[in-house]
Amino acid sequence: MSKRKDSGADPLPGRPVRGSESGRPVMAALDLLGRRWTLRILWELHQRPDGFRGLQARCDGMSSSVLATRLNELTSARLVEGGYRLTELGEELVEAMGPVVEWSRRWADELA
Repeated sequence: MSKRKDSGADPLPGRPVRGSESGRPVMAALDLLGRRWTLRILWELHQRPDGFRGLQARCDGMSSSVLATRLNELTSARLVEGGYRLTELGEELVEAMGPVVEWSRRWADELA
């Protein structure tokens, strides 16, 4: 298989992704979550659903093209659905990040 170039394809399990030709689910998840603004969008939608412009404002006014791209990727991954709100799978992902949130608080305290 040839090296994957950024073809614009959404990172999904079973497809080659950045850094991995295998398509293993964990590699697809790391590719998706490592994309600029993805985690911020998930975090904001976990707080409350919102429309496109409201979400854009809550994300420090990121460009509309980047927001649209990320929302399309997250919708394809079935983490976000129309409206914009997290799906059950999206909520499970944010909840699974709980230990990282707790660690980040301890880290901030340690550095303070």
